[in-house]
Amino acid sequence: MKIQKNLLLLFVAFCMITVSNAQEKRASPAAVAKGKIDSANITINYSSPSVKGRKIWGELVPYDKIWRAGANEATTIETDKDITIEGSKLPAGKYSFFVIPKENESVLIFNKIAKQSGTSNYNEKEDQLRVAVNQKISNSNAESLLYIINKNSIVLSWEKWDIPFLVK
Repeated sequence: MKIQKNLLLLFVAFCMITVSNAQEKRASPAAVAKGKIDSANITINYSSPSVKGRKIWGELVPYDKIWRAGANEATTIETDKDITIEGSKLPAGKYSFFVIPKENESVLIFNKIAKQSGTSNYNEKEDQLRVAVNQKISNSNAESLLYIINKNSIVLSWEKWDIPFLVK
């Protein structure tokens, strides 16, 4: 009887651990991109959703509406030095990063309120910088959203789009 009771307790504990681990795994896992452009250290914290056979641009992420540039909480971009984005100054600091995708261009938004749970509390008056860039159709299909920090640019890649922006 004692063995059966111990086996039952072990089984219950195993089930609780399994359920707990399953709840912790997000469909869009947290990701970090780190790099250096000139002397500025740049860190991008985001959640990386997957395409999963869906049409992303213009459907899952609608045109002409603000998007948190990832999943779950708003994406953040942090720089330890002043930089320029597409020729406009962005002071050192941590910013929420949003995108308004359009058919032929995307508006990039660096908002002074770094910790946001998406776009529901977004306030345009807190924008530090807005710039428009042209996205490019990619030769490859990025299944998971990815940020790449290059020598003089950052690229957001997802599905068939690359959204590059110059950084100095």
